Amino acid sequence: MPSPLIRKLENFTKLSDDDKLALDKATRQVRVYPAREDIICEGDCPEAVILLIEGWACRCKTLEDGRRQIMAYFVPGDLCDINVFILRQMDHSISTLTPATIALIPRDTMLDLMAQHPRITQALWWSTLVDEATLRAWVVNLGQRSAYERAAHLLCELFYRLRAVGLTNGKSCILPITQGELGDTLGLTIVHTNRMLQDLRRDSLVELRGRHLTILDLDALQKVAMFSPGYLHLEHEGEALDANQRQQT
Repeated sequence: MPSPLIRKLENFTKLSDDDKLALDKATRQVRVYPAREDIICEGDCPEAVILLIEGWACRCKTLEDGRRQIMAYFVPGDLCDINVFILRQMDHSISTLTPATIALIPRDTMLDLMAQHPRITQALWWSTLVDEATLRAWVVNLGQRSAYERAAHLLCELFYRLRAVGLTNGKSCILPITQGELGDTLGLTIVHTNRMLQDLRRDSLVELRGRHLTILDLDALQKVAMFSPGYLHLEHEGEALDANQRQQT
């Protein structure tokens, strides 16, 4: 089975065997973190790109009084900012949500990878643009959707993202996020978050049992959320760059 990173990038284009080997070599420096620990903190000087191999993590900012806003979830195969080493210091934190295994890709390794493998570079650009599109979708979610619609939209997005890297089983997936963390994402209290999840269950849209999420009616869930997966750009838009085809002109 290809790694989650390769599976993710191949949602854009097919990579060559050399591309895949280069990615494998670049991601062999691994570390293991426990749940709910900072991988890198706001104010730190970043020197490597972080690839999530196993587990879940998030991008977040925390106010002085302890209130936190989660601004992105990372699932296996996600890179936590491709060009992060350009920054003098971090303006946010990357924290684990579960026990996690990460690969650290040093600055020089990443630059060499992008210089020597243009197809990987193009796929990484695609990944960055998807991250930016996802952030825009989250801004709309927080600013314009009701609490019920926000919760439905987030569950749709996470299900599509997990399915894209082979981490779903039919209509089910592991969702190792607490209601407090969902509240920090959706701008809701824990009590309000719990009520929205109960409403989604009541309407026979989802089933949550512990860490297991089952989407009972994906079409209906997308309808109530006004969710369209287009911003995730999973349509193999780089088909013309397919390593196994002649590049189109």
